[in-house]
Amino acid sequence: MVGVPESHTGWTFITSHARVLAAIANNPNTRIREIAAHCRLTERAVARIISDLEQDGYLSHTREGRTNTYRIQPDKVLRHPAEAGLTVASLLSLLVQDETDRARPPAVHH
Repeated sequence: MVGVPESHTGWTFITSHARVLAAIANNPNTRIREIAAHCRLTERAVARIISDLEQDGYLSHTREGRTNTYRIQPDKVLRHPAEAGLTVASLLSLLVQDETDRARPPAVHH
């Protein structure tokens, strides 16, 4: 069983909501436990974030047996006025690696 992740102090560039959305974009059938481990959040926090995203129309899910399949609304516009006009798809294009990029080792910059 996965324990509670280490806490993080200080600020970060990416919100927990964006991290959870990116994890779901990587695998629409992922489990809350897997999202929590990947995002270094508690399962309760992930469940709350998924609820927020569903309530505001960014995400929906269907239940298939014991598995949830999530569906992201890529054309939904981001919430903050500073991102007016930017869509979920544009955010995820920055956060989610293309399948071909995952197989390639990271580039080393000198």
